[in-house]
Order: sequence, then C-alpha cells, then structure tokens
Amino acid sequence: MSSPETAELPASPGAHFLAEIRGQPPALAGLLEHEAAYARVAAIARDRGATTVRMVGHGSSDNAASYGVYAFGLLPRWTALRDSITLTVYYDTALDMSGSTVIGLSQSGRTPDVIEYVRRTRRAGAFTVALTNDVGSDLAGEAEAVLPLAAGPEQSIAATKTYVNQVAALALLAAYAAGEGRRFARGLRVVVEQLEELIPELERQVPAIALPFASVGRMFVIGRGTEFGTAREIALKLLETCRVAAEPLTATDLAHGPVAALDPLFPVWTIASADETLPAVVEAAARVRAAGGTLVASGTAAGALEDAAYTLPVPTPPEPLLSPLLSVVPGQLFARALAAAKGLDPDRPNGLSKVTLAR
Repeated sequence: MSSPETAELPASPGAHFLAEIRGQPPALAGLLEHEAAYARVAAIARDRGATTVRMVGHGSSDNAASYGVYAFGLLPRWTALRDSITLTVYYDTALDMSGSTVIGLSQSGRTPDVIEYVRRTRRAGAFTVALTNDVGSDLAGEAEAVLPLAAGPEQSIAATKTYVNQVAALALLAAYAAGEGRRFARGLRVVVEQLEELIPELERQVPAIALPFASVGRMFVIGRGTEFGTAREIALKLLETCRVAAEPLTATDLAHGPVAALDPLFPVWTIASADETLPAVVEAAARVRAAGGTLVASGTAAGALEDAAYTLPVPTPPEPLLSPLLSVVPGQLFARALAAAKGLDPDRPNGLSKVTLAR
C-alpha cells in the first residue's frame, strides 16, 4: 500500500527517482548530525564483547549489509555476516546469540520478518540495533538501541538516498568500533562535497551513454570486495526500473561459467576501485573484452580498465572504504536514463509499492 506521500507522482517520469538521487548529499549530511549516537552504540557493542555482527534486511538494505561485512572486517576486524532470517524466524533454530551485535536494516522499520528476527535474537542474548529512517517504528521498538538513518522522506520506490545512508551508517559504526570514528566522519563530510559536484556532472554525461542500451534486456554487474554491494545495488536498480535482467557477480565469479554467456550484445558494468581488489577486476574486464562483451567502466579506478566502450569515473574519497558512496551514483543515474530510453517510468515499477515514513 502506498502512503499519501507516494500517492501523487509528478507528471515527469522518474522525477521522484531523480530528486532523491540529487538529495543524497543533504541526506548524508543529515546522518552525520547523529554521529554521537553511532559512537555510543559502538561503545556498547565493544564493552559487551559483541564482536560478531549479524546484519539482516531485504533489497537495498541487504545490499548495504554486503558492504557492512567489509566495513566491520576491515576496521575493527570483527566477524560480520549477512545473517539468515529464515533460520531464526521460519526454522526457529534458537541459535545462541551471545557475543553478537544484531543490526536490523529497514528504511520504514516495518519489515515483518526483520522485526521478528530482531525480537528473537534479543531474547537469545544479542545486542540488537535498529537502523531505520523511522525511529518510532515497530523495528525500533523491538531493538535495544536505535540508530537514525536520517535520510528524510523517501518517495521513490527505488531506494537511493536511504541506500547511501545505510552504507555510510555501517561505515561510521564500524569506524567508531575501531576507535577511528572521528576521522571517518571527517571523510564522510568530504564525500558530501564530492557528491554535490559529481551528481550534476553525471546527469549531463549519462543519458547519451544510456541511449545505445535501450534494447538491452540482460547485463552483468561486476564488483569485488567493498564494491560487491555496489554491484548488487546497481543490478537491483536496473532490474526494478528498467526491466533488465541484471546479475551481480564478483570479478572471480565471472570466470566460473558466466563468461560463456558473453557476446557483443551482452553488456558488463564493471566497478573498479583503487584498492587491493583492482587486479582481479582488471583481469575480469580483460575476459569481458576477449569474449566480445561491451564493457562499461565505473568507479575511482575506472581508467584502469582498458578499452572500455564507456567510462564513468568518480572522484577518490579520503578513505578507500568510502568509495561505494560515490561509485553507486553512476549506476543510479544510468538506471533512470535507461528507463527513459526504454519508455518506462522508474517511479512506477511494475508490481512495486512502498510505505515510507521519516521522523
């Protein structure tokens, strides 16, 4: 059921989607106003020895959790995973959750099985945290601690600013758990400025790049390490707004079968970041070219992918771990432009609606 906020859509197709892409810099700045809450929750988790981080969510929230695995693994060196909701909620395995920090990610705070997962894991001994845009939601009521997503009202069905804020929130929480929170918060403030410059620049570039893809119905999206969540998120945007059967893959996955599907009509979007995963991504891009696939290169190290048909670089943030906040934007804008090229309205995806509140 759509809320009153989402019932009336503007005449221009994709206007909500574009407005919320443009709204990502202020949304990220709004998250940073709650920095003290993130520091406090990280301190509780550390003091309790709750250093196994279990994250649950659906859709874009689950994609952000893919990033969170790396944020917690690289910063405080904690074990982190996208946990199984099904084991706890449906199979009722009653796993021992002592020593765990559970993070339930839900923009609305109304996702029923995420709420139930948080309820049960709290009873099983976990330190439970709700990361939500609605601090008065049912999810927030079930958790021991609440972290405001602070993204403001989200009217686009395809999430953008809430995804970016979830990624930033997990990075900030992990950084405070590692004793590096203030430095990372400074880095996030720089990213706000970079996004403010990047978004209008890409708005000018992307439509011309998207137009040749108007007849495309399938695509691979490749990312590695911290950018695999980005690959999953871009693939989801293409799927839900453009009806493109986009599949996210790691750079290594591509070589284990999927490369056989490539031909000149099968595009591959590749996200390259200037970190330890770059050699694997460069190798994957070479396989794409050798198979005749059309290569789209994006990310902070997009220029390292030779002979790409299209290149959409993003600026380098102060911390490599913050690159996904920037590298997702070309994919968001590409999805909107491709939907327009296909004659689709990304504000009205088939069969999708949402309830969204912000407090």
